[in-house]
Amino acid sequence: MKVSELTEGVQTGHYARKQVFSRSAIVAWSHRSRFRFARKLVEPYAGRRLLDYGCGDGTFLAEVCDWFPDAVGGDIDPGQNDDCRKRFAAHPAMSFLSIDELEQPACAGIYDVVTCMEVLEHCLPDTTEKVIADLRRLVAPGGTVVISVPIEIGPTLLGKQAIRAIAGWRSIGDYKFREKYSAAELVTMLLADEQTAIQRPVHPGLDGARPFHGHKGFNWRALRRRLRDTFEIRATRFTPLEFLGGYMSSQAWIICSP
Repeated sequence: MKVSELTEGVQTGHYARKQVFSRSAIVAWSHRSRFRFARKLVEPYAGRRLLDYGCGDGTFLAEVCDWFPDAVGGDIDPGQNDDCRKRFAAHPAMSFLSIDELEQPACAGIYDVVTCMEVLEHCLPDTTEKVIADLRRLVAPGGTVVISVPIEIGPTLLGKQAIRAIAGWRSIGDYKFREKYSAAELVTMLLADEQTAIQRPVHPGLDGARPFHGHKGFNWRALRRRLRDTFEIRATRFTPLEFLGGYMSSQAWIICSP
């Protein structure tokens, strides 16, 4: 979907303003690329039931609601859900539930495709396990779970840290508060395999929200290894620059079946 086709609701969302419409051309390009890619991934399920778990400001749902008569966003933040309901009130195909509401037995196994984008990298270990269990419980038999997470290892990490530093100097978004690595940590993550781990900072949630991780120390390969215990992994894809096989791409996509 072209940026010009994004709804007014998307344009006023906090995430879209910061990332999709960033003043940094490379940040905007990277995030727009991932939403275009996600749209392609869910296209085969058009007309069926979709859940975006951890929907944030509803940007992705707004980009695919033309394909899904029942597009549901789920998020843990009640204020964010209320904001989405207001901004997308003109879109009857879109609805928003809390994560607690998704615990209802009626929600189990009813979604043909469940997306979970830019969520798991922020979760502490116990929350990671809950999210994975929720994804498994909510997806329909024979359905698909699409998980996207940032690549924060290998040569990509160097490129991202440089881009974040430049964005911070330009006072773009929250990049001036970016997490920094020691030399030893940086080398460790540049050479990371699926078992590599460093100490990850824990940030306090605001207004009673749960503590969370930033991107520092996140290892997508380790997450993929964990997902194999719960799902059949059908494919791993990358955006942008997929032809590089994850080197110098910003995002990994893990496509799973229950």
